[in-house]
Amino acid sequence: MPFYKQFIYLAPFLLLSCHNNENDTDNSGKAPGGNTLSYKVIKQYPHDTLAFTQGLEFYKGGLYEGTGEESYSPIRSELRKLDLTTGKVLKKVDLDTQYFGEGITFFGDKIYQLTWQSHVVFQYDTNFHLLKTFHMPTEGWGLTHDNQHLIVSDGSSKLYFRDPATLDTVKTINVSENGTLVNNLNELEYMGGFVYANIWQTDYIVKIDPATGNVVGKADFTNLLKDHGQTVYDANDVLNGIAYDSATNKLYITGKRWPSLFEIQFN
Repeated sequence: MPFYKQFIYLAPFLLLSCHNNENDTDNSGKAPGGNTLSYKVIKQYPHDTLAFTQGLEFYKGGLYEGTGEESYSPIRSELRKLDLTTGKVLKKVDLDTQYFGEGITFFGDKIYQLTWQSHVVFQYDTNFHLLKTFHMPTEGWGLTHDNQHLIVSDGSSKLYFRDPATLDTVKTINVSENGTLVNNLNELEYMGGFVYANIWQTDYIVKIDPATGNVVGKADFTNLLKDHGQTVYDANDVLNGIAYDSATNKLYITGKRWPSLFEIQFN
């Protein structure tokens, strides 16, 4: 999530052909600490290799992405709407260079986008028109909601449940696995009553019980790109991005500057 040593790659936008890999990969997802979540790759789609993915969201049939970039980069932090099958950007808004974009979510037909260390949260309408800015006392990393509260991570073991109208904190939980706090909580998604979180600098996704903060499942995606004949070129380009389409019950994941986005299914 924090991007201390970002290198700008002038690699072309990789438009891979869409693969219908029904039952393509069945991965045991063996992760340390027990509570293993196994998964299966259903389909593979192209993803922009210049996109340093910070947030991923499905809303009313559309795929949205928030990206982050440093102020000195020629590429700006953005909020984007994507074509799932081609990876092309259909619509976007650039953030001012002072802002490093982070997680995104839709709530009440409005888009919320975090910034990393600026303590600013942007609220847009569905046409990407800025409606409001909020101050938030913590850093902004991942963002989702449970139909009542915005749920925010700040890179620690904490999840903050915030009022969508004011961003005031309603409650805070600490996330732990087998009694040990889980730090570096990053991109978030709410699905089936659980919060799913990327762990920054790893290729793990953890499944969190929001009532207790306990990790009840963990999936290991370390070999996901390798198993599909792909690679990344920077240690910062880790798994990050979880989007759940509730209308189709489909789940999508990607990573920072990854060449692919994957539809997966937990077993």
